[in-house]
Amino acid sequence: MDIRNGLDGLRTLLGVNPATPTAPQARETAAQVASTWSSDSARLSSAASEVSEAASGEGVRMEKVTAVQQALAAGTYSVPASAVASKLVDAMLAAGQ
Repeated sequence: MDIRNGLDGLRTLLGVNPATPTAPQARETAAQVASTWSSDSARLSSAASEVSEAASGEGVRMEKVTAVQQALAAGTYSVPASAVASKLVDAMLAAGQ
């Protein structure tokens, strides 16, 4: 039994001849990769700036946030079902406009 390790052994076992690039092909590939890297770009949506603004704490009523966090932790925070239903209906109607 012939046991081979590695990718080259697998290629030999399957009868696949590995293509070895010549020097000009290797240089061309490196040039293509370099051009791909130089063309990469990134864009941030407006959501990123909104998240950043929210994280800064401006416009956030921290005393209210703290009170809700404490009520959640204590298990005493409750919202009337009618208030949830009302907001849900309002949001659905606004989305349909």
